[in-house]
Amino acid sequence: MPTGRMSSNITQDWEPVVLRRTKPKAADLKSTKAVNQALRTGAPVETVRKSAAGTNKKAVEAPARKLDETTEPAALDRVAGEVRAVIQKARLAKGWSQAELAKRINERAQVVQEYESGKAVPVQAVLAKMERALEVKLRGKAVGAPASAGSK
Repeated sequence: MPTGRMSSNITQDWEPVVLRRTKPKAADLKSTKAVNQALRTGAPVETVRKSAAGTNKKAVEAPARKLDETTEPAALDRVAGEVRAVIQKARLAKGWSQAELAKRINERAQVVQEYESGKAVPVQAVLAKMERALEVKLRGKAVGAPASAGSK
């Protein structure tokens, strides 16, 4: 009497699964254990001596060449001495410190310091802000002249 299960012969169609080892990684092949095993079995072992092994120097294959003067970037222009003096005089005439001028033009105090010492590469936007705050011309031919009446 059948009990709800099939009473016929059931076959499985599974195929056998073969597990294989993974290939060893390069780091595993370089370990001293792997090298000694290869030497014992007679397998070829390649050793390479690195030129600057154990030192803090880079191996230099050829000396670095300096660029031709035609391809080197030209030296960047710095703030002119006349502009530096005008900025400082106008700031002192208003009784401001470098930090106060920097606050008024929305820049860091270091920027004002670099402009007054001549270390900064002049940026037109910063010079324009200084002109408005100090009410003195800092660009063009009339450096040091009072700013035009149209500005604030």
